[in-house]
Amino acid sequence: MRVDRYLVIAALIGLSSSAFAGAGAKDIPKHGPEEVLFDGKDLNQFNTFIKSTGLNSDPGHIFTVEKGMIHVSGKEMGYIITKQDYKNYYLRAEFKWGEGTFAPRAGQARDSGILYNIQGPDKVWPRSVEFQINEGCTGDFWMTDGAALTGKDGVRVTGPDGSAKKIDRFNKGPWKNEVGYRDPVNEVEKPHGQWNVVELVNQDGHVKQYVNGKLANEGTDAFPSSGKILFQSEGAEVYFRNIKLYPLN
Repeated sequence: MRVDRYLVIAALIGLSSSAFAGAGAKDIPKHGPEEVLFDGKDLNQFNTFIKSTGLNSDPGHIFTVEKGMIHVSGKEMGYIITKQDYKNYYLRAEFKWGEGTFAPRAGQARDSGILYNIQGPDKVWPRSVEFQINEGCTGDFWMTDGAALTGKDGVRVTGPDGSAKKIDRFNKGPWKNEVGYRDPVNEVEKPHGQWNVVELVNQDGHVKQYVNGKLANEGTDAFPSSGKILFQSEGAEVYFRNIKLYPLN
């Protein structure tokens, strides 16, 4: 009986942990059925772009599918990008960090991101709004190459052509660009190696970014307000899974 009791307790703990890992934001608007972006088997819904080799040429296998996950090696700058444009949707994905960091970001805070509302030609990096995924500052906005967004404080921020500007996530603490960095004030990521849930609501230029069920950032009047979606390779090993997109009603 003692052993059985321990087994029951362990099972309950496991269920609790699983529920926490899958926790999402509670105020997601009503939406339609899922449109498959990643089925866990292949990258057929995406093109690849590597800075050194261009479109759909990935000789270094920067992006591979392994056991239902997208493994991003991080060894070169680039991305996978949807073949289709999207407008007014709810996007949900999970990520976790691997171990490697690579030049020119070797030893720096692990970095990746989800760029959306992408307009214009493929390059590193195209015009877009970014859901920053970066140790110590996941949830920041970045506006790249002429993209613009009005933050919660009413200040409009535009990323200059060929460059980028950011809006920090809510209640962000001090940041250091060093591998493994954790926000000492308001860390929203789980410990290294654990899966994190990121969610994006993109509705007529009003965007909300959630990390592990917590609203991390919000902006309005996004420019552009629609376009393609990409997942970055930016000098750090990272894994993505359970990428789901739902059109908003």
